[in-house]
Amino acid sequence: MPVSPIDPTAPPGLAEAPHYHGHRERLRERFRSVGADALSDYELLEMVLFRALPRRDVKPLAKSLITKFGSFAETVHAPDTRLREVGGLGEAAITEIKLIAAATSRVAKGQLKQRTALSSWATVIDYCRTAMAFADKEQFRILFLDKRNQLISDEVQQVGTVDHTPVYPREVVKRALELSATAIIMVHNHPSGDPTPSQADVQMTKAVIDVAAPLGIAVHDHIIVGKHGHSSLKGLKLI
Repeated sequence: MPVSPIDPTAPPGLAEAPHYHGHRERLRERFRSVGADALSDYELLEMVLFRALPRRDVKPLAKSLITKFGSFAETVHAPDTRLREVGGLGEAAITEIKLIAAATSRVAKGQLKQRTALSSWATVIDYCRTAMAFADKEQFRILFLDKRNQLISDEVQQVGTVDHTPVYPREVVKRALELSATAIIMVHNHPSGDPTPSQADVQMTKAVIDVAAPLGIAVHDHIIVGKHGHSSLKGLKLI
């Protein structure tokens, strides 16, 4: 007959494994057999928490995280400070959660580096949204490109408040010259979730173009990302 798994930490007389051990194995088996798409957001988050919290039923914790932040993506990209507000979530679990965010960003960046930016626009958008869409403060990022429109460098130039990031056109162009970049794509996020460009966004972009153009540096686009999508100033014919 099959032998029940044993929990070595259980007191004498209570050596049978807790009920959630069977649940964990069933969840792993579903993941292995039918893939991540068959799991809900909270179930996928449970699997992230398994290693950090081996002796707890993590389903209630995973559900509370999804309720608080809204989705799996928003949870893994949530700031550490907000994750620490959740009862029962220690540093080991937070590290596991942030590891997922770091891994997705690294994979997306690797895919971008392998392609010519202008011929794989969907990859550019995916990377920008992965890197920035769920940040709680505005970030201004620049993708520096060579003459073949391949990525030289990807840098966050400024981090601002929840609704403003200072951008200095001459500093943007100075950095492009330092990297011998011949083109740039500017990106920033709207923590509100709405990627609609403001008048200030348009004016700042035009100011960068005015400084960059005489020096032979093209501004291919300014992309704004948010939780609910993205917008392109070039696509909207604003530049």
